[in-house]
Amino acid sequence: MEASLDDGNRIVLTYGDAGMSAHEVHINQEPYEGMSFESEKAAREFYDNYASREGFTTRVLSSRKSEQDGSIISRGLGCRGVGRIKTAIEKQDRQNVCTAMILLKREKDGEWVIRKFVKDHNHPVMVDSEKTPRTLDEKDKKIQELTAEVRVKKRLSASYREQLEALLKDIEGHGEHISKKIHSVNETLRKLDAEMGKHPKMDK
Repeated sequence: MEASLDDGNRIVLTYGDAGMSAHEVHINQEPYEGMSFESEKAAREFYDNYASREGFTTRVLSSRKSEQDGSIISRGLGCRGVGRIKTAIEKQDRQNVCTAMILLKREKDGEWVIRKFVKDHNHPVMVDSEKTPRTLDEKDKKIQELTAEVRVKKRLSASYREQLEALLKDIEGHGEHISKKIHSVNETLRKLDAEMGKHPKMDK
């Protein structure tokens, strides 16, 4: 799977071979029933990001396993907080888990789909700007900037390597040429010395 951020603040999750479908999820989008994800991990990351914007933390509420292979086929995620429920049956001050949640189910094609979404909490929520982590929007932009910088440096490094290799080959070629010239001069001098030895000069 590859994740990228487009100009419309969307996380585009692409997976599989070329031509297969891609999931497009807006960073600031609210969950809705029928929203699909490539994996449970992608769905949980999306809900965690949504929770951080809304001012609450998440926890696993329920899990269901396949009777065939024991793999997880559904997962309930919800708010970690608690609230007070006022009904005629329950006592006024009794506390219960928050009602905000999503129910994820794995389809036959492997996708995970939100089958139930409850937005409302039964307790106050408050966003702490100091503790709330940066959004995926900011993180992805920073990652893209660093990735682009690394790619530029890799291209420069490859270019410098090619230039250096070409220079070394050029120097090596010149060295072989000079070596051949020196060898040729030495051979010529040797022949001249041999000829001079055969025909010594006569004094007048």
